[in-house]
Amino acid sequence: MVNESSRERLTAAAFALFEEQGYEQTTVEDIAARAGVGRTTFFRAFGSKDDVIFPHHESLVVAVRDRLTAAAPDAGVPAIVEGARLVLTHYLDEGDLARVRYRLTRTVPALRHREISGMQQYQRLFREFAASRGIGGDPLHAELLANAVVTAHNYVLRRWLREVGADPLDEFDRAMADVLRLFGGSAGAADERAAVVVFRTTRDLDAVLPGIRLVLEDARPETLS
Repeated sequence: MVNESSRERLTAAAFALFEEQGYEQTTVEDIAARAGVGRTTFFRAFGSKDDVIFPHHESLVVAVRDRLTAAAPDAGVPAIVEGARLVLTHYLDEGDLARVRYRLTRTVPALRHREISGMQQYQRLFREFAASRGIGGDPLHAELLANAVVTAHNYVLRRWLREVGADPLDEFDRAMADVLRLFGGSAGAADERAAVVVFRTTRDLDAVLPGIRLVLEDARPETLS
């Protein structure tokens, strides 16, 4: 078993070499040498050169699954939103490594396919969770919800990767407010006009209030004439 320090050195070495000389031109031997370890150590840490591009994907999938599994029975959509937030904050914490990966997946088809496969894993987790909780009472609704969350997450993430978005967490809150506006009340009883949902956030109250207002305004009862 390779310790985390060696994995981190290998990851940093690989990303630096990919930027310097290109993905196809970089060998496993190059990465191991830059990291100061042997070729055998590399393959103990990663199954292939592709794997080093997504060093934390499997553990992140487990973290999202655990978050959904631990959700309260009535958590519903907010639990899925928090799962998506885990993924986004991971990318933000990676910083420049995430941007290097983004450039690589735009130019190397095999890595692009790997990225899409990873995205589909999250989408499947969200869909299965929504279906298991009976959100909307319809498999199609669970599919649409999962698609909406992943699409909104990816939109915010891509803007940050391209250095367009100024505050990705604020944009995420706004994007998920739209998702909540569309799906947030769907897990309640059929005769309910609206549902109030709560999820944790590190954002300032002023930053999330606009999204909350949108949800509440959409949930106001119609006026009888």
